[in-house]
Amino acid sequence: MSTSRSLATAARVLRQLRHDRRSIALMVLVPCVMLFLLRYVFDGSPGTFDAIGASLLGIFPLITMFLVTSIATLRERTSGTLERLLAMPLAKGDLIAGYALAFGLVAVVQSLLATGLALWVLGLDVVGSPWLLLLVALLDALLGTALGLFVSAFAASEFQAVQFMPTVIFPQLLLCGLFTPRDTMQPVLEAVSGVLPMSYAVDAMNEVLHHTDATGTFLRDVLVVAGCAVLVLVLGAATLRRRTD
Repeated sequence: MSTSRSLATAARVLRQLRHDRRSIALMVLVPCVMLFLLRYVFDGSPGTFDAIGASLLGIFPLITMFLVTSIATLRERTSGTLERLLAMPLAKGDLIAGYALAFGLVAVVQSLLATGLALWVLGLDVVGSPWLLLLVALLDALLGTALGLFVSAFAASEFQAVQFMPTVIFPQLLLCGLFTPRDTMQPVLEAVSGVLPMSYAVDAMNEVLHHTDATGTFLRDVLVVAGCAVLVLVLGAATLRRRTD
């Protein structure tokens, strides 16, 4: 891998995103809008937003980054751009790293806006540090980016890329502990939830929600989410195809 080539790829992707206002709106504004709606949907149920808002602060960015990244990468391949880039002295790892850097920068902006909105506008009540909350939100967005880059290699069209969402995201959403504690699930489902990265993302948010300082469980959860993101990026580089047949 070459740092200069990865940075050049990231710069190119950011230039393209700058002219794609709909994608920018989807990545940056949609999580904020969803949190805003969620806050007032539960306006008549005191404490409900505080109970689930932190978890969804991580889940919404993950989902939006997954969608945008998977479609954007697929578009590069179907248009022939990816094939032309890989014909140059550009390794797959350079390309994936460049995309991860570009979308990671967007994820930083997204996480800052969503966390600031939740804490200081919508009044999300957490015991822990806002910086810990921001860290988890950012890692979740980066995980969504990594998953999007990975699944784009297996889709032949944008429609197929969207279809991966029920396959990759929905099972994690149902089993992550958002709707019911994982230890009350049927044993097989509890075991499956234990290997899904979103479960650790939700657990980390709950640790920030209830503890003043970073606990051992929080550190474990953060390391698992970060490790999964790195692992999926490596797999994405290994499975990246030059074009869609």
